[in-house]
Amino acid sequence: MGDLVQIGGNGAPRAKPMVPAYDGPHPGPAGRRPEWLKAPAPVGENYRRLKQLVTNLNLHTVCESAACPNVGDCWNRQTATFMILGNVCTRRCGFCAVQKGAPLDVDYDEPRRVAEAIAALGLRYAVITSVNRDDRKDGGAELFALTITAIHEKIPKCKVEVLVPDFMGSREAMETVLAARPDVLTHNVETVPRLYFDVRRGSDYKRSLDMLRHAKQTAPDIPTKSGMMLGLGETEEEIVDAMRNLHAHRVDIVTLGQYLRPSRDHLAIHRYYSPQEFAELKQAGEQIGFRHVEAGPLVRSSYHADACV
Repeated sequence: MGDLVQIGGNGAPRAKPMVPAYDGPHPGPAGRRPEWLKAPAPVGENYRRLKQLVTNLNLHTVCESAACPNVGDCWNRQTATFMILGNVCTRRCGFCAVQKGAPLDVDYDEPRRVAEAIAALGLRYAVITSVNRDDRKDGGAELFALTITAIHEKIPKCKVEVLVPDFMGSREAMETVLAARPDVLTHNVETVPRLYFDVRRGSDYKRSLDMLRHAKQTAPDIPTKSGMMLGLGETEEEIVDAMRNLHAHRVDIVTLGQYLRPSRDHLAIHRYYSPQEFAELKQAGEQIGFRHVEAGPLVRSSYHADACV
């Protein structure tokens, strides 16, 4: 990565592009996965215990459904990101391993079971996310609110972070979630605007930014957070510009991680970013003014989430 340089009155960094412009899905030049992307294998007593608990309570985790590389590490530390509203998504994003198709019926007992699992694990920080539910008028906001409330009632000392979809731009849906008082509100933009058509088909960059701004306007005391995957064909300048946009929309926390291709049916990896490059991007984000920037090859929006608050 080239050295970051300061330009502009606000001191925001810009840099020269790292890769050519994206021209659509193709095998990509990334090559073999580097050593720094090796994650611990999903084994161990805590991993087996959490897996059994999730199975017994008929719950889903994004850790398994999205084939997260950190599942072994997180589950052995007894942390997990619970995925509500089923495990079938109504959108077909090019990067995501979650099953696509006709959505499942809403399970109104799910919030109770999520709270029961968190209590059994003794968690003090829980992350709740969901598939996209464009089939529902509120995008699933009601069940987010019910889950937050169930956790607060059963484990009052447990902090709750929610990673929400864009609710198709419904401000009322976002307000429903915020009224339940999560401790952190996360919505990921995932990539730079130029790549949205291939990476986040059915989503809209501006809509995501507007929803994040509305969340902060509605509940100024609740930290907002967003994240991006790198390696899909973006340039360094585009990454920094996207971080500037997030900061301008009053986002407090940003996460940057390496995109890893779930299968050959998903978007190709254009390049791997080194730990040093992530360190430089973290510095760039801090110079922009975020409260916290988490950046690294294995960083995901909910990975070590409690350390970001």
